[in-house]
Amino acid sequence: MTVDAATRRRLLEQYLAGIAEVAAALEGITPRELDHHPAPGKWSPREIVHHLADSEMVGVVRLRRVIAEDGPAIPAYDQDVYARRLHYDRPIESSLEAFRAARRVNADLLERLGEAEWAREGTHSETGRFTITGWLETYAAHAHNHAAQIRRARAAATLTRES
Repeated sequence: MTVDAATRRRLLEQYLAGIAEVAAALEGITPRELDHHPAPGKWSPREIVHHLADSEMVGVVRLRRVIAEDGPAIPAYDQDVYARRLHYDRPIESSLEAFRAARRVNADLLERLGEAEWAREGTHSETGRFTITGWLETYAAHAHNHAAQIRRARAAATLTRES
């Protein structure tokens, strides 16, 4: 799929705006809200923050491989295994910093790509064709979706406290 420069610019702006969206969703969060699971099997805001950092760091590598390597194989990863094994009960500050930094460094790189670089591809182990535009479409929405999830978890924590 070919996407014009204006669409890429809009996606890149949405991608960068995800930083502020997550920060706004976390503003004033209480310890109780941070660790509230809105439903069985659903992540708490703390776990979401760690997931965002991990996902973004995986994305850093994926993006660079597609730009720098010819036709790289892009392996999948199991986000639930990451959540179980990477101690998602730890403080969130460093994960927030990693998330923000990864987004900024990716945006800096994406802003410099020429048309030939935007056309580069790899192959994802689960989904097949892996493009830079597809990567950006996914990640542009990712933080916004999780910010909404954080807000829902906080609202659920408030409801359970009032009950």
